[in-house]
This record gives sequence, structure tokens and C-alpha cells, in this order.
Amino acid sequence: MKKRIATLFFVTTIVLTVFLYFETGQEEALKSDTISLKAQEVTEETEETKEETTEEETESEAAFSFSEEEMLALKKEQKGLYTFDCLDEQEQAVYTEIYASLLYMKEAELSTTDADKMEKLFQCVLNDHPEIFYVDGYTFTKYTRGGNITKIMFEAAYTMEQEEIGKKRTEIERRVSEILGKMPKGLDEYGKIKYIYEYIIENTEYNVAAENNQNICSVFLNRQSVCQGYAKAAQYLLLKAGIKATLVVGFVEGGEGHAWNLVSADGDYYYVDTTWGDASYRMTTEDAYEVNNLPVINYDYLCVTTKQLCKTHRIQNVVPMPECNAVKDNYYVREGAYFKNVDEEQLAAVFEKSYADEKDYITLQCADLACYQSMFDALITDQKVFRYMNTEDSAVAYSKNEEQLSLSFWLSE
Repeated sequence: MKKRIATLFFVTTIVLTVFLYFETGQEEALKSDTISLKAQEVTEETEETKEETTEEETESEAAFSFSEEEMLALKKEQKGLYTFDCLDEQEQAVYTEIYASLLYMKEAELSTTDADKMEKLFQCVLNDHPEIFYVDGYTFTKYTRGGNITKIMFEAAYTMEQEEIGKKRTEIERRVSEILGKMPKGLDEYGKIKYIYEYIIENTEYNVAAENNQNICSVFLNRQSVCQGYAKAAQYLLLKAGIKATLVVGFVEGGEGHAWNLVSADGDYYYVDTTWGDASYRMTTEDAYEVNNLPVINYDYLCVTTKQLCKTHRIQNVVPMPECNAVKDNYYVREGAYFKNVDEEQLAAVFEKSYADEKDYITLQCADLACYQSMFDALITDQKVFRYMNTEDSAVAYSKNEEQLSLSFWLSE
């Protein structure tokens, strides 16, 4: 039997839980969900003189620690993940310890005594790992002696038991295999991003009451979610498809919290917001007439620059985001639907391609307001749009978005 002497120490336990709330105000900006982190602190003073520990108890405690080899291997696996790569060496070590704790569902001693840093790194782990769908907060215990923190023990707050987690993982993997199995072969990185963007939008309904709406279960198992569920599901599919992606959080017009993605395509970073691409999301803030006169999929947020994104979004992420300036893999540029002036040959080609692809509608985007106004005057005011449409009707359905400098037209035979 082993003995150890314990001195006077303080133990502080912090319970950090994720609370969800939803903004319901009617704004022209789109509705979203917000994550709020709140902590409840409980402090107790404990005095021990002697404590006896059996060999069996010592072995039990050791089972909840991670070997140096295991931690090095896990740390190496994180290389290439955007948020992890933004951290310094010491932060990466704590990130890996938190990740190991979440992965194996065990309490872990962290190599930091800075509680604020731990909160940041916990969020970093969740931003990089959408497959961790069973955690909504954490508890940590601070050990202090002489007014100094000597140790922090970390343990996650789990939303389900291991058996349920295993079942959902199996169901999710089956669903993900089906989705990626339908993806056309030979797509480049842009093509994979576009396929995943369209698939999630076409197969998910925006619903603030959806079960598990903060994680991937809502999209893959229930097909109903909110912005964080959309973004994490998109990230999960992108990572599985070999595309670098991470979660980004911030705010949109009206001050509502929001989540979307940063992706890498052909060596450049872009922003992607699947939630704002979904017509069912817009139904929550716009009247039925407006929604019925909007495209099912809005491509304004498929591979966009920082400048374009920040017309409606405000980034407030846990680590700095890159300045996204590339446009070569922007949806409108790649589809030939980006206009610097009213080019009749380009217009004819875009409409012909849309008919050949059997699309229901077409969206054009202009480089600036002057081009947008000229395009609107030419196609709508002067009715030149009929030159490009395969229709005998004397009317055309269209929608306009001056903020995004885009025009959409419904195609009909």
C-alpha cells in the first residue's frame, strides 16, 4: 500500500455549457441561430492530512492519462487543419489534450493553467472537428495552492451515451457514403465544393426546432437544421472529399450570430455559406411571394471573397481568418455568369448552357453597380432578355438583388 501527504489546497470546478437561443426578429438579413457560452463556478476549500491509495486505485487513475506516444500521434494528425495550424506550439499541445479527452470521453489533465486559453482551444477543437457531435460544453477543475493554480482537469459535457454515439456514427457514415457515392467522378476541387453545397441545400430544410440542430446529426439523420448544423455537415463532407475546410463564426446583419465555412480550392481560400444558399432559410424572414420568386439555390455565397462576404457578414472567429481575394473559383466566374459589362455573346452562351443543362433558372452577377444597372436596363427595361430565352410567352419571371448585384431569370419552354 502506498501513502502520500496532501497539503491544504483549493479546488474550483467550472461547468461550461452551451446554451442555444434563436433570434426571431424580422429583418431583411437572414435569420440564424446563436451559440452562447456561460459558466457556472463552484468553489470549495478542502484540507487533507493523509490519504491512502491502493495499487488498484493508482492503476485506475493511470488509465485516464494519455501516453506521450499517443499524444504525439494525435498531434501529428491535426496538421493541416486550419484552426490547429493557426496556434503556437504550446496551444497545439493543449488543443491535442482536449481533442484526446473528447475523442476517448475521458477526463484529462491539461498542460495549461490558463482557463481563458482553455476556453479558446476547446472552441478551436470543435471548429476543426465536426465529427464530434456529442459534446455541448465542458467542466474543468482548478487546483490552487498558495493562491496559484497548480493544475486544471478537463472533462466534456456529453449529450448522449457511448452506445447511442456509436449507433449515430454508423448511421452518419452510411449516409455520408451514399452522398459522396453519388458525386460525379473526376470533379476538381471547385466541382466537389459545388456538389456538396447543392446537395445539402436540396436535401435540408431550415428549421429552428430541429433536433440536434447544432451538429451534423440534424442534417445527415433528420434533414432539418440551422446554420451551425449546415456548416458542420458541409465541413464534414468537404473533409471526407479531400477539401480543406473549417467552421467560421460571427454575425450577420441585425447582429445575429451565424456560422459558415472557410474552404480551400486550388490553393486559394474562399468562404462558403450553405445556409444562406437555401430558400427554406429565407422563408423565415421573407414573405411567401418573395420566396416563391427566388431561386431554390442562391449561389451568392459559393466560394466568395472576404469583401463579398463582409457585405452581409461580420467575422468574429476564435482564430484570425485569411484575407480571401481569389475569384477564379467563385461560382459566377466558373460558370461564365460574371459580367463586367453587357456582353451579348457572353449572355447568349450562359443562357444556352443553362438550357442544355436543363436548369430551371439562371442567375447573373455583375462586377459593379454601373454594370448591374446597365444589365437591368438592357434585359428588363429594354426587354432584350427575350432574345436569349426559348419561350413564346410575353412575360418572364425574374428576381433582382442589388446588394449582391445579381439578376435571376426563370427558364421556360
